[in-house]
Amino acid sequence: MNSQNSTLSLNTALVHPPFFLINGFYNVPYAKYYYVFLFFVFGVSVLGNSFVMYIIYIERSFHTPKYLAVLNLAFADLGESTALMPNLIAMFPFDSQYISFNACLANMFFVFFFSCLQTLTLTVLAYDRLVAICLPLRYHAIITMPAMAVMLTVVWAYSALLMISTVALVTRLSFCKSIVVKSYFCDHGPVFHLACNDNLVNRIMAYVNMALLLYLPLLFTVLSYVFIAGALFKIASWEGRFKAIKTCSAHLMLVAICYIPIMGIYIAAIAGTLHPNARIINTSLSLAIPPMMNPIIYVLNTEEVKEFSKRLFSRKKITATEINR
Repeated sequence: MNSQNSTLSLNTALVHPPFFLINGFYNVPYAKYYYVFLFFVFGVSVLGNSFVMYIIYIERSFHTPKYLAVLNLAFADLGESTALMPNLIAMFPFDSQYISFNACLANMFFVFFFSCLQTLTLTVLAYDRLVAICLPLRYHAIITMPAMAVMLTVVWAYSALLMISTVALVTRLSFCKSIVVKSYFCDHGPVFHLACNDNLVNRIMAYVNMALLLYLPLLFTVLSYVFIAGALFKIASWEGRFKAIKTCSAHLMLVAICYIPIMGIYIAAIAGTLHPNARIINTSLSLAIPPMMNPIIYVLNTEEVKEFSKRLFSRKKITATEINR
């Protein structure tokens, strides 16, 4: 009976505000120009990733394990952009900076879930390149469609489990002080720091997420390229080395675009030299730019995608000319 009363009192003691106020860009100079830039980035991200998904779907030669992972990356990019950018673009110019408590939790889940899918899919693609270069004769035996489907299913389950746990732990917090979130979306850290009860578990979860969803995938990706570099030195001809490096160039650029801004933000924050406005702009760019650049890099640097794109647009041009006649 006493345990039931204590549980009841604990539940009634929780204070969940009806809404939060997102004020991330409130003090940023020329913020409206930045919204125009973000609108452009969002448009390119949607068009680019939709195009990548479309060509992988319609072209049978792209129905391979590697392009299944690329399809998953494009879907993650599209999901992250859709979860983050429309709310961000509409929020500030139209003075709609308030977001309900439940909508805030949903926003937090989907932004981080798709961001995690992005980094983990890049790790799967690093494994694909590792097998392709270090074990070329066994590549088609190891990287099969069922094997890739299993890896991507694990990636989805892994991301979902961590993000559901992270967001669920926010519901145990009471918000009886400020409701002003000092970020540009319902960011996990700025939200749980508003709590007036103990947030140690949430703080620990933030570090766990950082380790499991940022540092661990990055470590695996770096180790993959260490082994790839070792395999490249064993290739006798420079032509063979260049060909092998070219197959990794697009993936390396995606990894750099994804990780370098985030790592830079963390290093600057630890050093204590990062202005709050600079942190907000840098983190917003680190989430907005990769979904825009990923399809552009794959289209421009993958030979088979370039060739198919040329054939596709040539066919459409010929069809349009025949219709006009």
